[in-house]
Amino acid sequence: MNYRKFGRTQWEVSELGYGMWGMAGWTGSDDSESLRSMQRAVDLGCNYFDTAWGYGEGKSESLLGELVRMNSGKKLFTATKIPPKNFQWPSRRNYSLEDCFPPDHIQEYVERSLKNAGLDSFDLMQFHTWEDSWLEDDRWVSKMNDLKSQGLFHGIGISINRWEPWNGVKAVQSGIIDSVQVIYNIFDQNSKDELFPACRENDVSVIARVPFDEGTLTGILTKESKWPEGDWRNTYFVPENLNSSVEHADALKPLVPEGMTMPEMALRFILDEPTVTTIIAGMRKLNHVEMNIATSDAGPLDASLLAELEKHRWDREPTAWSQ
Repeated sequence: MNYRKFGRTQWEVSELGYGMWGMAGWTGSDDSESLRSMQRAVDLGCNYFDTAWGYGEGKSESLLGELVRMNSGKKLFTATKIPPKNFQWPSRRNYSLEDCFPPDHIQEYVERSLKNAGLDSFDLMQFHTWEDSWLEDDRWVSKMNDLKSQGLFHGIGISINRWEPWNGVKAVQSGIIDSVQVIYNIFDQNSKDELFPACRENDVSVIARVPFDEGTLTGILTKESKWPEGDWRNTYFVPENLNSSVEHADALKPLVPEGMTMPEMALRFILDEPTVTTIIAGMRKLNHVEMNIATSDAGPLDASLLAELEKHRWDREPTAWSQ
């Protein structure tokens, strides 16, 4: 496992992190299997774990707390996210700070998350939605700085809407936040336009989420793919999205080198971007952990392959189903 500096915090975090949504928000998850997988990740050098209150209303946070207690002799970096008060994902332009993150709500959910995890503090506390217009209302800054001064968390981050990396550039430039979480993968490369340069200039860490485009970049989805009732993916992969996603993935398959899998290629593409600090891949099963973490030691992709993959940038606009 290789490690990268987490922006201005100077933390040394594993470049393959652990995204914990799947173990609470997707069907087919088993708590004991999740804990075994998380422990295997720790054993292989993963030290960054990213959760949220919204992942099972604290269930995922409780699993993270259990993992920390199982590894009391190791430094594991813990990150969670405060849900918006209106519980609406994604944010919309007309949502105000009062709608989403008024000070009393911030304090309530920081305390709830700590209780869920059974921890005295988190390393990183993030807003689970974001609008750059909220910079005009400094109440959230005062509250976050107050809670940080109490030692309840040690860094402040934001999570940006799907396909809207521009809506976070001002936050990065403000000097207030330590990290930004954004979708970045072979298809979603538009963070490189404005967001990544701002992060480099202001020493803000980048957490790359959705490395497999919600499963598309694993190469196993088909236009007939379906999920059990209640699974989030049924509302995301509506026919309009599923059909187009499969077609884009199929166009990539001829580029996968012999001896490499499509998921490995997808992860190594992201690791080739030095602005990215860590990738939070969902890894609910042991074989996912072992395959994903192995990419950290595989080295950079061939320059000619990287150039071909960059041509598969797919710029999309948010829709009712994009969430």
